[in-house]
Amino acid sequence: MINHINLNLLRSLQVLIEECHVSRAAARLNLTQSAVSRQLGQLRELCDDPLLVRDGNRLLPTQRAQALLTKVNQVLLQADELFNDAPFEPESWQQEFVFASSDYVAQFIVPQIIPILGKRAPLLDFSYRLWQQEYLLNMQQLGIDLASTMLPEAPNHLSSIKIGEDQPVCLMRAEHPLSALSDWCADAIVSYPHLKVTGGGDKDTHADLALKELGLQRRVAVKVPFFSTAVKVLQETDLLMIVPDHIAMNISQDASLVYRPLPFQCLMHQYWLMWHPKFDQDRGHEWMRNQVLDVMRISPKSIQII
Repeated sequence: MINHINLNLLRSLQVLIEECHVSRAAARLNLTQSAVSRQLGQLRELCDDPLLVRDGNRLLPTQRAQALLTKVNQVLLQADELFNDAPFEPESWQQEFVFASSDYVAQFIVPQIIPILGKRAPLLDFSYRLWQQEYLLNMQQLGIDLASTMLPEAPNHLSSIKIGEDQPVCLMRAEHPLSALSDWCADAIVSYPHLKVTGGGDKDTHADLALKELGLQRRVAVKVPFFSTAVKVLQETDLLMIVPDHIAMNISQDASLVYRPLPFQCLMHQYWLMWHPKFDQDRGHEWMRNQVLDVMRISPKSIQII
């Protein structure tokens, strides 16, 4: 029957039974008296009941009408709640939120996010995934709600915020033969084997392309998935590692490592926070990405947000 009912009639039914008067009902509904009379006729036919019966100069609701009023009130209240623009309350937000990023963000930024969520959104379950480049084309299918990574430009199929940008640099142990070399050049960089962190975003392709234009190629002798491992290896070997400037600056503060700018022109790294467009107006998602951005803004371990 629902396919044959104009749902606006529910509101008219509610007001007619409450008022028991066609003219007063019409005034409340902002309709003409004749329009409300026609609606009453339609309602009587649908309900197979007169609904309002005349008693002298007044109308009285039938037993069926009185029973319907309770149900109609509930339906209309639920409809109001369905479309109600209720404020978002993180304290009662309950779901799993999946965040993907490089292991650097996992090591230095995520630990600053978790305590905030524990206080402000205690029912939220936070899940982390190590970002892989192939995730870019199917974030939604993989269930990734928010991702932070490096890309040359904003992806057309995703919503995004540019976090910042910086240059790649060369990181090495403090006592490395190249750490104070006066003739710092591209040939010096490729004269030593390199270490590469494979987890997360692409951190060194820009440098490889620039070296290729110079007719040079470095040897990547060691690949590890995590920065924590890379730092230990760099401190014990003469391996070099090309990483973004903000990463080199932050990890060299806590380890006996130094870094030098690359002695050739190289494209800037671009950093993005990305999500599926279906979450653009989602209040929970908006709240969550604002928490991530706030941490990145104040964290000394993060790229400086532009």
